[in-house]
Amino acid sequence: MTLAAGLDYVDLEFQGNPGIIATGILHGSQGVALVDPGPSTTLPVLTKALTDRGFAPADVRTILLTHIHLDHAGATGSLIEACPYAEVFVHERGAPHMADPSKLIASATRLYGDDMDRLWGEIRPVPESRLREISEAGRFDIVGHEVDVVGTPGHASHHVSYFLPANRLAFVGDTAGMCRPSGRLVVPPTPPPDIDLEAWRRSTDRILAWEPETLFLTHFGPQPAPRVHVQQLWKRIEDWSRKVRTSLDEPGTDDEKARRFSETVMVDLTRAANRTEAESYERAGRFDYSWAGLARYWRKKAAASDE
Repeated sequence: MTLAAGLDYVDLEFQGNPGIIATGILHGSQGVALVDPGPSTTLPVLTKALTDRGFAPADVRTILLTHIHLDHAGATGSLIEACPYAEVFVHERGAPHMADPSKLIASATRLYGDDMDRLWGEIRPVPESRLREISEAGRFDIVGHEVDVVGTPGHASHHVSYFLPANRLAFVGDTAGMCRPSGRLVVPPTPPPDIDLEAWRRSTDRILAWEPETLFLTHFGPQPAPRVHVQQLWKRIEDWSRKVRTSLDEPGTDDEKARRFSETVMVDLTRAANRTEAESYERAGRFDYSWAGLARYWRKKAAASDE
């Protein structure tokens, strides 16, 4: 499916599953730009998709990262080696971890353990000379497209979003949540360690202030009616927050609480859609990790209020 003239996207078919991770493509007079190239495990799919569209590695001039989580940015180092003219746009707080991903890998390994290689593959560093650090706001010419950028923390402290005024299209990474191609449900990805719901609310306000006509989610693809979409996102964030806060006062270990939360979410999503859709959302973002991220946030809030 083509978004508009000069805009396209690729289903990376993560772990053989459609509708999980999407990479945006901008192309124009100056070459090709990629938005969130995904993990290294999906590089063969991305490379073939570019070839099928008539693009060579040398045509890739820009890689735009919404944030550095491995499902969005893990392939960046490998791509930079293959694309001799490409530079990487990334938030200034994320840039050091692209140049030296050792801490990023260690943090992810604490979550994914033995599944690291199967899920994400090789994670190579990006030479500092190929990094273009961005801060909280700016406007850039990206392969012939005018692109605005603004900081959108909440899911991650170093998250940014990109807006194409000519197309009224916003590439929002994880800030607008996850939505399967069916478009029936909007689900928040809230893994540790950076979840900040107050910052997240400000970020969705910033995105809506652009007055976009379409939101492009890395998980997954173009979504119409941005204001309705964001309302649905916050309705579920608030519901999940209530569930997590209640669970913190219940007996059991954190693992047990996270498992009960996951089971409850699966029931809720199955009722709202069906079991297959619910399982697809869980593959896109594990619910036990979402419990952990929200639990960390609310515990920090409680500790701060006690000081």
